[in-house]
Amino acid sequence: MRVLAGAVALAAVSACGGITLKPDPVLPQPLLQPLPSTVGLVLADELRNYVHKETRWGVEWHIALGPGHVHLLHDIFKDSFRQVQEFKDLAAARAGTGLKAVFEPLIDQYSFVIDRDTGGRYDAVTIRYRINVYTPQGEMVDTLTLTGYGSALAQGLSSGKPLERATLAAMRDAAAKFLVQFPQQAPGQQLAHDEPLTVQSGVDTAANVLIEAVPIEESGPDTDAGAPPTPAQPPSPGAVPATPAPPAPAAETPKAPGA
Repeated sequence: MRVLAGAVALAAVSACGGITLKPDPVLPQPLLQPLPSTVGLVLADELRNYVHKETRWGVEWHIALGPGHVHLLHDIFKDSFRQVQEFKDLAAARAGTGLKAVFEPLIDQYSFVIDRDTGGRYDAVTIRYRINVYTPQGEMVDTLTLTGYGSALAQGLSSGKPLERATLAAMRDAAAKFLVQFPQQAPGQQLAHDEPLTVQSGVDTAANVLIEAVPIEESGPDTDAGAPPTPAQPPSPGAVPATPAPPAPAAETPKAPGA
């Protein structure tokens, strides 16, 4: 009955021309001391304009991730560092003054499952990020990889709200991991002493440093601890950013709620 109800709901949505989402999270104030450094934040057009387009079960999904991530990243870096200067590209950041490091966050991949994939139980999202870390002169120091997971109960199998809530949860999950774990990385420890990063700052760290991708367990109305893991369907040919991006790594399976 759940699957039938979902099919009816999706058919109604399909007749209306698909679903458009624009997730915009609100990040709670973290109880953390900002690192005492001034850093640059590059929010390139690739990130600002990132849109995931995919057809699932005959329904067109149009998920505008760029604007919400601009808002989220402003909050993350404001809470992580004493002062943040924003730039549109790396060339502009090189002209900045007083910087100790430059960060360029990018979305590598967005994948999801909806209630029809899970028998009407929940929606789940995985977002994989890549954060390039540069010296103030624009030389590469390291690349951090970070994965956020989110899920939400289906609650009626209708308008796409559960997928929006799951996406917001994945964005908040990634934010919490960066806030808590970046200070433990070698570049974070150097910025904790207000020292400018150099190419040698990354010598003791492996390329593509992984910020741990274990999901943060949460309880609340949008979680479902009893839901089993469900593999995400492979991204359709249209499931790409609005602007060209480097090839994404293999898709990760969105985690079941409470996993």
